[in-house]
Amino acid sequence: MKAETAIEVRELTRDFGAFRAVDRVSFQVRRGQIFGFLGPNGAGKSTTIRMLNGLLLPTSGGGLVGGLDIVKDHARIKQIIGYMSQRFSLYDDLTVRENLTFFGGVYGLGGARLRQRCQEALGLVDLLDRQDQPTRTLAGGLRQRLALASAILHEPSILFLDEPTSGVDPNSRRNFWDLIGAMAQRGVTVLVTTHYLDEAEYCDHLVLIYQGRLVAQGTPLELKRALPGRVYRLRPDDLGQALEAVQGIAQVREANIFGDSLHLSVADLHGAEAALRQALIQGGVSFQRLEKIEPSLEDAFISYIEAARETPAPAAKE
Repeated sequence: MKAETAIEVRELTRDFGAFRAVDRVSFQVRRGQIFGFLGPNGAGKSTTIRMLNGLLLPTSGGGLVGGLDIVKDHARIKQIIGYMSQRFSLYDDLTVRENLTFFGGVYGLGGARLRQRCQEALGLVDLLDRQDQPTRTLAGGLRQRLALASAILHEPSILFLDEPTSGVDPNSRRNFWDLIGAMAQRGVTVLVTTHYLDEAEYCDHLVLIYQGRLVAQGTPLELKRALPGRVYRLRPDDLGQALEAVQGIAQVREANIFGDSLHLSVADLHGAEAALRQALIQGGVSFQRLEKIEPSLEDAFISYIEAARETPAPAAKE
C-alpha cells in the first residue's frame, strides 16, 4: 500500500447465503480525497462500507484501511476512522453538548481534551450557539451536522459517510457538502456514498456500483467524457409522442425524459442530427428545439447502468 493511499480494496466480495451483495470490487482512495460511491439503493454501497470499517467481514477478497487489514485488524480500524451511518443514533433526551460528551467517552476522550474537542467540533459544524439545546428540537439539517460532529470528535484521518444527506432539504445538503470540503482541505480522507447525482459532482473521484459490481470509475468529468457517441436534447410539444417516435430510430441508443425534454444518446455517426430531424418530421412530431449538449452525470449514470444490465456478471473464480 503506497504512502499516499488511504484505502485499498482488492476483489472485495460479500455473500448473504445465495445472494451476492458485493461482487469482486477493487479500487483505491488517495489520502485527502473526497471519494464518492455512487449507485442506486440496494447496489451494495452500504455493505462495502461496513466491510471497510470493520463491522462486517468479507466472504472473500480483502483490503487495507489506513494500512490496517480489514480482516486481521478490523477491531483496530474502528479506532482510526469516523463513521456516520444512514441512521446515526442521537439521544433525543440529551442536549447537543451532552450527546457529544457521550460519544467522546465512547472514543476514549475525557477531561479537558474532551471539552476542547467538543467545542472545536461544534465550531466546525456551526452549532456552538445550540450546544444547550435539546437534541429532539433540532431540525433535520441540524441533526445531521450534530451526527457529523460526533463522528469526527476523535479526529479520524479517514471518514466514512453513508448516505449522509438522505432525507434533508437541498439547502442543508449543500451546507453539509461545504463541511465535507473543509475537512478534505484539512487532509481528512472522505469516502461518501450517495444516490444524488448533483452531490456526486463535488467528489474528486467516483465509483459507480450496480448490483454489487463496479461498472465505472473516474472523475466526474472523465465519466461524462467517456460516453460513446453524442447527446442531444429534444424539446417536443408532446413527450409521449416524441419518445415513441425516437425509439424507432436506428441511431438512437437511449432516450430518457429530463423534465420537459428528452435526452437522446446517439451513435457518433456523420449525419446523426439530420437523421433525427427527418425521422421526427416523418413521425409527425412537432418540437421546439433539437440541440447537441454536453452529457450530464445523469446521462453517464443511465448509460453505464444500461450497459451493466446488458452485460452478464463474470463467472466466479475457482
